[in-house]
Amino acid sequence: MALEHAILVSLLEQPGSGYELARRFERSIGRFWTATHQQIYRVLKRMEADGWVTAEEIGQGGRPDKRCYSVAASGRVVLASWLRDPVQPEAVRHELAVKIRGAAFTDADGRATLIAEVERYRVTHEATLQRYLTGERRDFPDTATLDAGRRLQHTVLRGGIAYERMVLDWLDDVLDTLRGLDR
Repeated sequence: MALEHAILVSLLEQPGSGYELARRFERSIGRFWTATHQQIYRVLKRMEADGWVTAEEIGQGGRPDKRCYSVAASGRVVLASWLRDPVQPEAVRHELAVKIRGAAFTDADGRATLIAEVERYRVTHEATLQRYLTGERRDFPDTATLDAGRRLQHTVLRGGIAYERMVLDWLDDVLDTLRGLDR
């Protein structure tokens, strides 16, 4: 997937400025596709030059005008074509998992260092899970009334929540195993 596709999906959900897109990436799309503000602005400029998006200048009374982007017909064609392409399963490269396997070849001090690293890693995943749960409560308080687009957004978020819970369960298992090696 290219950043262009994530931007097209986001703009079809709701047109917006580069700044607004960057905020959406921070709040929701960033759960599965990250991009910096600079990357978003650079790609928007290229997409506009390619005719995939159009921009409308909007005055802001005393502040610089903003450019509000929306998807052009050719952008819809590009997205429709991409949606038909098969998706290959992603290869997982997980440095921490290799370190955990390597713990069999170190001493108690090395395992203690690894335990601290797994605990740190766990804290970041716990924080991510909490952000997702907070976002779910904020953005999807009444799932019975969601339209198709919002139901699909919620499904992706639920996948992120399930993933984070799975990682936390696995990390707890790793910690129990590592701590049990030196008993």
